[in-house]
Amino acid sequence: MDSDSTYVQEIERWHATRIARLTAPTGWLSLVGLEWLQPGANRLGSAADNDIVLAKAPARLGTITWADDGTLSISLDKASGATIDGAMETNAVLLDDSHAIPSTVAFGSVNFIAVDRDGRKGLRVRDSEAETRVHFAGIERFPIDPVWRIVADWQPLDPPFKLATGTVIGTIENYPAPGKAVFEREGQRFELYPVIEVPGDTQLFLIFADATSGKETYGAARFLYADMPRDGKIVLDFNKAYNPPCAFTPYATCPLAPPENRLALRVAAGELKYLKSH
Repeated sequence: MDSDSTYVQEIERWHATRIARLTAPTGWLSLVGLEWLQPGANRLGSAADNDIVLAKAPARLGTITWADDGTLSISLDKASGATIDGAMETNAVLLDDSHAIPSTVAFGSVNFIAVDRDGRKGLRVRDSEAETRVHFAGIERFPIDPVWRIVADWQPLDPPFKLATGTVIGTIENYPAPGKAVFEREGQRFELYPVIEVPGDTQLFLIFADATSGKETYGAARFLYADMPRDGKIVLDFNKAYNPPCAFTPYATCPLAPPENRLALRVAAGELKYLKSH
């Protein structure tokens, strides 16, 4: 760090990028639905007799079929005007978000992708004109303080520890934790288990809670990314701690802070509770 002012500017740039992602047309603020599919045929559209009712869709958008082999396919009504991955197709295999690039079905300001959550398949629906996006109120934060940029000791774990992490929809994700970050604060020793969110990631992901959770900050967890450890150290910059999507919308499937990552410490850094939370 050259100076505190340089550091503050770095955090402000990071925060501006974070807000830009959040408020983008396909950001989390545009999320308006999470609709679970049933095996077999699922009729879509705005008419009330569809299996899945989508408010801004044509009355008869089409049908998604969940086959016995687990694949999804979609057949769109020819008059729907909807696109599949930007093309005016009417029939296609629908790749869910377990694939690197899931299929996107779009109509008007709305689009959706298929998601897979521990064998449950559903549709994540976004609308660029969503009230949550149009009326975004900004995010309050603790004052930026360099003391919350903590250089922790890194203790590798071989084999990686499987960190069982619950989600808001009741499923369990087992993330590989290649080590633990150990640091001292207020005369006490604390540990956190960063995880590998997706194989091949170049950063580690932390899902944590602390003594501010549910009071000053979002109750379920806050998120934080950290660069890979170097020379036995890992930097935990809590000024970059941020709210999960579930702080803004009821339609996300966020992980919850596991018991191992619940700190008996008031982390007075990063994002505060979103005041216009659902």
